[in-house]
Amino acid sequence: MFNPSKDEVRLFFCETWKKSVSGAVLTPLEAIACDWIQQHPEYEHDLTDNEHALAADYDAAKGKSNPFLHLSMHLSIAEQVSVDQPSGIRAAYETLAIKLASEHEAHHQIMECLGEMLWTSQRNGTPPDGLAYIECIKRRAHA
Repeated sequence: MFNPSKDEVRLFFCETWKKSVSGAVLTPLEAIACDWIQQHPEYEHDLTDNEHALAADYDAAKGKSNPFLHLSMHLSIAEQVSVDQPSGIRAAYETLAIKLASEHEAHHQIMECLGEMLWTSQRNGTPPDGLAYIECIKRRAHA
């Protein structure tokens, strides 16, 4: 299983953005990441300096959202939907995207469910509950 460190994740997004800007050929994963970077131009400045990216502290309590976490969640959700794992996420995502008339906003809604599932798992010391995750997405799609 691939389990990158915080620094590896940050460097992945920085290097992907640099390759994109320079016109270099991207791997399939980099191409997906680049699509999400382009949908979040507010993060581009965070991706231009590797040293700054590695040292940056994104403290939510201070109102700083973490662009690397946000982009990683987009990438994770895109992968989950593409392979329909957990089972049912693709249909739930498609229903939500139609309801919201936005695939991007559907991702943001799913992020809320993903964060809730992970928080609950950590708090309770239990494995992530894929069924609860899908149910959360379905509730948002049908609310």
